[in-house]
Amino acid sequence: MFRKGLNILSIASAAALAAACSDAEKAPEMGTYKYDCDFLHKHDIETLELVSKDGQSRVLVAPGYQGRVMTSSAAGENGDSFGWINYRFIEAGEVNPQFNPVGGEERFWIGPEGGPNSFYFKKGDEQVYSNWKVPAAIDTDAYKVISGDSSKVSFSHSCVLTSASDMVFNIGIRRDVELLGTGEMENVLGIRIPEGVASVAYRTVNVIKNMGHNEWKKETGIPSIWLLGMFNPTPTTTVFIPYNKDFEGKKINDEYFGKIPADRLVEDSGVFYFKIDGKCRTKLGLPAGSAKDLCGSYDSEKGVLTILKYTLPEGDADYVNGQWGHQDNPFDGDVINSYNDGPTDDGTVMGPFYEIETSSPGAALRPGESLEHEQFTMHFQGSPEDIEVMVKAIFGISLDDIVTRFGIGR
Repeated sequence: MFRKGLNILSIASAAALAAACSDAEKAPEMGTYKYDCDFLHKHDIETLELVSKDGQSRVLVAPGYQGRVMTSSAAGENGDSFGWINYRFIEAGEVNPQFNPVGGEERFWIGPEGGPNSFYFKKGDEQVYSNWKVPAAIDTDAYKVISGDSSKVSFSHSCVLTSASDMVFNIGIRRDVELLGTGEMENVLGIRIPEGVASVAYRTVNVIKNMGHNEWKKETGIPSIWLLGMFNPTPTTTVFIPYNKDFEGKKINDEYFGKIPADRLVEDSGVFYFKIDGKCRTKLGLPAGSAKDLCGSYDSEKGVLTILKYTLPEGDADYVNGQWGHQDNPFDGDVINSYNDGPTDDGTVMGPFYEIETSSPGAALRPGESLEHEQFTMHFQGSPEDIEVMVKAIFGISLDDIVTRFGIGR
């Protein structure tokens, strides 16, 4: 099925394991790409690996986890692993009937999460955690691999979801994951990448199709594409999100888990800066009109700049509202979100990790019609001087604008 260069890896296939993650003289260090690669293979998680010709840019994808990107590296097998993986949950080897948080740096979900059109609560149930359940189609179902090679893999799936309004949706899903070269990254960002910067980037094209006989309408609820990326927090990481200063409406929702403390969220000159350390459970979101089509994070200790760029339609669009419980408007949802993990009310912590999420508009589709949401995830690792050049060219801010917000420093 696959052309030469795509490695299908599992604990049962020693040959494929050797091809995708070659044997090392010593055990790989935790935090490296090879450590995560070996960990998944040890626990019999089938993966596909996309690899650049020089072996430095690597992306690990899991068909059994809905074609999600588990992690990536800009510096080969021994480079830093950029995705967060839930070792404890995977090691336990149990299936949670509510939600299986295995991690991964980009997963495919469907919105809305809460409200009258939620796909995560049954009709009439109070929208509290004990009643919340992630549908199997975006939690435990394996997606079919329909094509692939060393730089791209395509998945398909179909499912039937019932909303909290008892509306039934027959949904076709298509997901492509494609490794990008340096030239492609430069075209996407409109810059030249300094020679000393290591990089890895991938594009995902995510499609939902109305496979039923009825039109999907706002009046009865519509689904959306929701992509969530989970990354490793550090005391030296800051998320930064540009926004549209000319937007006259509410520019940010910063009260998901209570108001974000002032020492963790700063606004300056059209950019929101968000402290990321995995020690305080906080989340923010930018609605349509406020959001732009890109954002980033920077870890000054490791010199890692992460950039997300995604589809943002021009003009008015309806974004589903994911807030749990009563909603005054089910279509005033956010386009982009960021979450910093931390202790819950009972003191437990799932991660820690942090997330950057993007959403498509709601899919008001006739039978046979499709909606597509494209996202680019790019990691760059290099000297502060080289990263400074990139940040100024792409975002119009300096590196000091990012690292000094919370007293981190370069």
